[in-house]
Amino acid sequence: MTHPIGTGATGEARVRVLLADDEHLIRGALAALLSYEDDILVVAEAASGPEALAMARAHRPDVAVLDLEMPGADGVAVATSLRAELPGCRTMIVTGHGRPGHLKRALTAGVRGFVPKTVSAQRLAEIIRTVHAGGRYVDPELAADAISAGDSPLTVREAEVLDLAADGAPIAEIARRAALSQGTVRNYLSSAATKLSAENRHEAARIARERGWV
Repeated sequence: MTHPIGTGATGEARVRVLLADDEHLIRGALAALLSYEDDILVVAEAASGPEALAMARAHRPDVAVLDLEMPGADGVAVATSLRAELPGCRTMIVTGHGRPGHLKRALTAGVRGFVPKTVSAQRLAEIIRTVHAGGRYVDPELAADAISAGDSPLTVREAEVLDLAADGAPIAEIARRAALSQGTVRNYLSSAATKLSAENRHEAARIARERGWV
């Protein structure tokens, strides 16, 4: 039986969903599985942060299901932009790397759902409905980890500089990109390493990334 576009079997409007994940196989599988849900309609798919924003602007979904780690802009950055541009679009993060710092960033960005990629399609559909209705859902294990991990000890500037250092960039390059002097960069990196009990900036960057603080 067919139904008018955008409606389910009862004639009620379906939840319009955007799926954003840079792994084509995962994205395609989710879209296929969600298509079996009579009240959910996948209206667009995206493989990067910028594409997710473009698709959201074009299709104005009710719920955007965003992978945390995508090329161009991560899921939290996309959610932050959508909150400003399309306040009617609720956002969810689906991730295979649910680190405590990521959860806190996501909640600050107004994300309504935070779930691991191990969740079943049926459960994901239920969470999409919850988020669309104005509720929240955070995976209990991720929430417990976030509480036990505590807040990041890094200042905003320390985190920014440490993030720039994570891929091995030299001090001069970090200073240029952060618009700071090389001496200031060294001070921030030294302070960050001390706070994280790291031997050097490379270890500090690794620790901060593992905990989702950068």
